[in-house]
Amino acid sequence: IVIHSEATLTSEARYVSADDPAGEFKVFEPRDRAAKLEYSVDHGGDTWYIRTNKDAVNFKIATAPEGNTSKENWVDLVPGRSDVLIENLEVFKDFLLVGERIRGIVKQRVLPKGGANSVQLESHHIDFGEDAYLSYASTNKLYDTDVARVGFTSMTTPNSVYDYDVQHRTLSLRKRQEVVGDFDPSNYVSDRLEVAVRDGVNVPVSLVRHKDTPLNGTAALLLYGYGSYGNSLDPYFSSVRLSLLDRGFVYAIAHVRGGEELGRGWYEDGKLLKKKNTFNDFVDVGRWLVSSDYVADDQLYAMGGSAGGLLMGAIINQAPELWAGVVAAVPFVDVVTTMLDESIPLTTGEFDEWGNPSDKTYYDYMLSYSPYDQVSEQAYPNLLVTTGLHDSQVQYWEPAKWVARLRDKSTSSAQLLLHTNMETGHSGASGRFARYKETAMEYAWLLTLASRAE
Repeated sequence: IVIHSEATLTSEARYVSADDPAGEFKVFEPRDRAAKLEYSVDHGGDTWYIRTNKDAVNFKIATAPEGNTSKENWVDLVPGRSDVLIENLEVFKDFLLVGERIRGIVKQRVLPKGGANSVQLESHHIDFGEDAYLSYASTNKLYDTDVARVGFTSMTTPNSVYDYDVQHRTLSLRKRQEVVGDFDPSNYVSDRLEVAVRDGVNVPVSLVRHKDTPLNGTAALLLYGYGSYGNSLDPYFSSVRLSLLDRGFVYAIAHVRGGEELGRGWYEDGKLLKKKNTFNDFVDVGRWLVSSDYVADDQLYAMGGSAGGLLMGAIINQAPELWAGVVAAVPFVDVVTTMLDESIPLTTGEFDEWGNPSDKTYYDYMLSYSPYDQVSEQAYPNLLVTTGLHDSQVQYWEPAKWVARLRDKSTSSAQLLLHTNMETGHSGASGRFARYKETAMEYAWLLTLASRAE
């Protein structure tokens, strides 16, 4: 039994035998903030398997014997690589299932353990038959088996669960997300692009559209982004997104720096004193989509929430003329004031992400991009801002005062709308259907703007 705890830059595991659950938990390896050590553990047979960033920026897999778990006894099994981020690990009797993110795509690698009595296998990636997708280890309760249960989704394929026979390399579909209506995946086209941005870096872009939507500079396009905390945006399927695609919208995800799509370095290049890379990447992707005729020059829309709402605030300050409309959900836009208030539960833990504004270097840098502080007299685009009265992460007054300042400074006649849900918190409405009402409101607003532009 393992208890795992983590923060932005460090983690720690404690364990006890499942035969003695009331026993004393032992520390696997003490947390080491100075070394920024991160690790997670799994167990199989008489061996511990460790996913760790020890001497491996993009993580590696190591082993340790049961009785000697300290890092001095860790032995490399899968070395760290500069072009592959190891995301997860599943341990079976004869093989490991390793989640490897390669050029932004999470692939599942079957890695034989070896040994005289083990099944004869070769290392390989599971072939799902698509180029842009998200795969993951599903629920695997059996240890001694040749079948791994895996999940798969793409921008055209609903979430699916397969049993994968590692010897015969065959996938057996067990369950697929039901899509109500006459959904046919062949009606939709997905693309994976790479866009060169201002400093020469290539930013991946995932894109989906209805097959009848032309790419000739006439379509409307919604560009989504996040780019913080090392959270990667994957090319996943969304049934509610179909309502946009069926009405002629192209939908794209910009995998900007600050996420971890291209490894740990991609994250490090979009945080702290490099945070502006996140905003520049998104703007440059938007401009490239216009110049490459993926979208009409007056029909480019943007959306992001929370730290993605910070992204929305920064891009409208930097390039207000580029966007026909922007949806900023529960946006973190008053960066300096919030980060100076250590009474807010999340503030001190966020210093590793944004910096501590008590340090003038970080204060000045935050101030230079903080959306609220950088509002100026210029023609802002149409803006829909949403918040929840009970949001403890981005309190409702933060977007409210941002909208007030925008209304005071904007020189355009664009809509600047604030929607405050009086019953919800940071994650929006709960319940099976209530959350779709919020999405419907956002999509209706976008579709209305698009229809007026036609």
